[in-house]
Amino acid sequence: MIELERIRAAAERARPHVYRTPLIPVDAALLKLECLQPTGSFKVRGFFAAALSLPDEKRRHGLITVSAGNAAQACAYAAHTLGVPCRVVMYDTAPATKIEGVKRWGGKPLLMPRPALLDWLANAGWESEPEAFIHPFADVEVMAGHGGLGLELIEDAPDLARVLIPVGGGGLIGGTASAIKSLRPDVEVIGVQSDGYSMWTQVLEAGGPVSITPDTIADGTTAPFDARMLGLMREVVDRWLTVPEPRLRAAIPELAVAGKVVAEGAGALAYAALEQLPPGPTTVAVVSGGNIDPKLLATLLS
Repeated sequence: MIELERIRAAAERARPHVYRTPLIPVDAALLKLECLQPTGSFKVRGFFAAALSLPDEKRRHGLITVSAGNAAQACAYAAHTLGVPCRVVMYDTAPATKIEGVKRWGGKPLLMPRPALLDWLANAGWESEPEAFIHPFADVEVMAGHGGLGLELIEDAPDLARVLIPVGGGGLIGGTASAIKSLRPDVEVIGVQSDGYSMWTQVLEAGGPVSITPDTIADGTTAPFDARMLGLMREVVDRWLTVPEPRLRAAIPELAVAGKVVAEGAGALAYAALEQLPPGPTTVAVVSGGNIDPKLLATLLS
């Protein structure tokens, strides 16, 4: 697990730049609204924590990351706030809203087809770039920054029994669960994925990498497998739930009506999975992001 003191230090570094997001009751659960962060997702926690851990001279050259969209926007926002340049390698199929979000904060998107992007990531393409590379999920300081979310949950929901967290590369659940398990090992941590990209359940069954092509509106969870995350996932996640894609699509308008919350596909995963759990003790579903394509939202609401 990520050490508790590292998490506390990372959360303190990021604190001036991120929000302490609210918990709101919806149905029989509480929703943790990370969709209300400055860039619309939890990613700002980790990127500020990581960027501010860099030596000044290294950070001055700028930041670079690779992302489907939310980490891209967080990197651009952090760089803008800290007064340094930013470039982001993104899938050429990334939602237009996320590409525009990067540009809004002065970042430069570098669009690549998924195979080329994964090759760039696997072969450390950033080593030839001038900027400081921040891995979008496997960076220990990024995960520690996300752990601030776990600290808030323990403080704001003292009777917390279960927490559902959407999982892509594993950075959010890795950091958040490390904080929770360090303070309250009895809390059940549940990882949630769509059946359109159930990478981690397949990886854990196979004991290693699997070949899988994303077919989901939860584009924020389509990160590739990174072997560095496998041990952490085994250690901190108690259970996994898989949400059928039709259920995920239905959950987005349900959240809008029941909770007055706009969530993207990845952001609605934990809420969508709640129906698989029996009613019981205090349960939190993390709404990880709200950067949904307006056309997709209109379609789902119609």
